[in-house]
Amino acid sequence: MVREIMEEGLLTSRYQLPPNETKPTSNGADGDGLTDNLNMPSQPAASSLTLVLVFCTFVAVCGSFSYGCSLGYSSPAETGIMEDLDLSLAEYSVFGSIITIGGMVGAILSGKIADLIGRKRAMWFSDVLCTVGWLAIAFAKNALWLDIGRLLIGLGVSIFCYVVPVYIAEIAPKSYRGSFASSNQLMTSSGFAIMFFVGTFISWRTLTMIGAIPCVVQIIGLFFIPESPRWLAKCGREKEFEASLKRLRGENSDISEEAAEIRDYIATLEQQTEASFLELFQRRYANVGVGLMLLQQLGGNSAVVYYTSRIFKESGISGSLGLQVLAVLQVPAATIGLLLMDRSGRRPLLLVSASGLCFSYFLQGLAFCFKELPNLKALTPPLALSSTLIAATAFTIGLGGIPWIIMSEIFPINVKAQAGSLVTLVNWSTAWIMTYSFNFMMDWSLAGTFFFFSGISGLTVLFVAKLVPETKERTLEEIQASITHFM
Repeated sequence: MVREIMEEGLLTSRYQLPPNETKPTSNGADGDGLTDNLNMPSQPAASSLTLVLVFCTFVAVCGSFSYGCSLGYSSPAETGIMEDLDLSLAEYSVFGSIITIGGMVGAILSGKIADLIGRKRAMWFSDVLCTVGWLAIAFAKNALWLDIGRLLIGLGVSIFCYVVPVYIAEIAPKSYRGSFASSNQLMTSSGFAIMFFVGTFISWRTLTMIGAIPCVVQIIGLFFIPESPRWLAKCGREKEFEASLKRLRGENSDISEEAAEIRDYIATLEQQTEASFLELFQRRYANVGVGLMLLQQLGGNSAVVYYTSRIFKESGISGSLGLQVLAVLQVPAATIGLLLMDRSGRRPLLLVSASGLCFSYFLQGLAFCFKELPNLKALTPPLALSSTLIAATAFTIGLGGIPWIIMSEIFPINVKAQAGSLVTLVNWSTAWIMTYSFNFMMDWSLAGTFFFFSGISGLTVLFVAKLVPETKERTLEEIQASITHFM
């Protein structure tokens, strides 16, 4: 009998049993034993949804919430910080963008840290960095301490960007993995929205405390959740591997098939030589991961988020009103993406997201073109606001979180550290380039800036259509085997 392990017709010889051999049962018998096994109350591990799994995901995405807070902090805090500490625009620009410098350093280390000390300890390490960073900003008396705090936060959240989606992908069964991984983007959007909304009412020092709260919650929660079973299996810690998988799937679940598949896959990977950093570019999965991260940031999202207030002011819109409307929209949009993830799949959502960004940024460019025309100038505020809201919604349901989900799914565990560090570095370094150059681009041409972003989003549509695989309802081992073709 052949055990089917590949969806979409993908079968591999490693998962094929001899023709006359039946699938083993719990009591080792093959005829009546199979019937007896069917009467057992255990359920397939692949379909197990447990409270432990939900709690583990909640604890993990506290890091995503902190990341969202770090993204949304600089825009509403700008006026208060500059007035209280008497900062120049140049000094505040350094404060706003230095998080990406920390992000680049953290990106280089993220994969190795998560591989060396485990997913849980990597999240704990990030929490410490972020908590210290938020406190440094809260009690800052000058620009130096602001920059140190923001740099530490960048280090911490860049590790979160890698380890949170990886941990969720490694603990979730295939039928729920997309939805659970999408909670990463939901919590990022929630943190971002709270900073944007609450930041218009409270002081910038109080606002830092909101960013620190999820770090403290996660530090406590990490004591009560299991380590990633796939990481434990890779490290050869068999008893802990089985205990972790059993705890995640439930005491009445039969984990034997899933555990055997993970062991077989890791045993096969151990026969492969570890790829060098440059050799990763010759692998299809690395090209997909790097391409998605590059296009995500070249599309201008980080720059638009950091300087939303300026965009609204240039459009003739109240900065505080625009931020509040944008904040309210974030969580519903992320919720829609979460609900659709395992129904429609990754590719359709990416295509819709990139198409929406292409359209909305084109409208934004037109809005700034109309600003220069006396007869059409009145159209600029409503058109700019609507295009910003469309862009925010489109990004949140697709390009905001799915590249991180796909990154966590497509990399084999033997190169996940290097490949994950590579794509995280690409993401943060491109974010730095875009956030640093955005003000210069806006000074060059308001309309041209958004026409450029629209063009990049159009290229993203083509990239997704041609190269990005669908990973819905497939185990990590199935996805990686189909991409690498080594089996």
